[in-house]
Amino acid sequence: MNSNIEIKHIETSKIESVDFNNLPFGSVFSDHMLTCTFKDGAWQTPIIEAYAPISLDPSAKIFHYGQSIFEGMKAYKDAEGNTLLFRPLENCKRLNKSAERLVIPQIPEEIFMSGLKQLLKVDEAWIPTNEGSSLYIRPFMFASGNGFHASPANEYKFIICTAPSGAYFAGKVKVLIEEKYARAANGGVGFAKAGGNYAAQFYPTQLAIDKGYDQVIWTDDNTHEYIEEAGAMNIFIRINDTLITSPTNDRILDGITRKSIIKIAEDLKIDVEVRKISVSEVVAAAQSGSLKEMFGTGTAAVISPISGFGYKEKDYDLPDLDNSFASLLKKTITDIQTNKSEDPYGWRMKL
Repeated sequence: MNSNIEIKHIETSKIESVDFNNLPFGSVFSDHMLTCTFKDGAWQTPIIEAYAPISLDPSAKIFHYGQSIFEGMKAYKDAEGNTLLFRPLENCKRLNKSAERLVIPQIPEEIFMSGLKQLLKVDEAWIPTNEGSSLYIRPFMFASGNGFHASPANEYKFIICTAPSGAYFAGKVKVLIEEKYARAANGGVGFAKAGGNYAAQFYPTQLAIDKGYDQVIWTDDNTHEYIEEAGAMNIFIRINDTLITSPTNDRILDGITRKSIIKIAEDLKIDVEVRKISVSEVVAAAQSGSLKEMFGTGTAAVISPISGFGYKEKDYDLPDLDNSFASLLKKTITDIQTNKSEDPYGWRMKL
């Protein structure tokens, strides 16, 4: 393995064509990307080069057997112009956990971190400074080796692309509690950030959208009696003044935002319970008025409040609170991420 990074600067930046005051999420891309190839049993020299299409053989195993994993991260600018990351080593660890499950070679931490830092240095001008905006970072790995044999590939690509982005969701979302389909199963790859997990979500999510909802609340694969995730996010449920979230397992992603929110909430003296929570408990709480909030957590949206949910052909609205846990926790974590407050946890990394 050679940890040196080759840099091929583009001749002309396209940054002047970007309206940083009106950024969509994840569809405007920065000038450069980092690529690194695994072949002959070793990771090769990483390259920072122009963001551009990649060429693959039609028999590349990514197309046939789905060896593909990814991460989601953000870079921020603080008021002094410093570039900041939030718990990036956790993303590297989780990517390698996903890689192990899909028999993809693990990326050395040195390549991940040094490549990420150098890429952000090269494309520093692409990090937005507008309130609520950030540079979304997408590290991913996939099988680029060829062959129709149903087996792991012998070559892989590790790539990091970045996209200056605005908010992921605007406002609150209305969700449907899933009664038939499952996001993941015991013994499967639900805990990994595998591309196939998300592809399998699209069909039941579209069915929910066709019924007038924005997203799906996933339930356990066996009985559909227990709440697990909210779309592509972890979920928190507030009953009275207690915040409840499902424990991680084979089916639930170990969200970096999730565990950060748990720690922050505990330090804010919010009663947090990490336990299984049944659909019937949530419905009963909604009926009694003790269900105060539901929200999803994840890198892209940070915290996405839920306005209401549907279950068994009936809708339940949540109250609109002036001092919600969601708004308090979102402000607390984003203030840490953007250096507007102290970071007592050592989560913020300054480049």
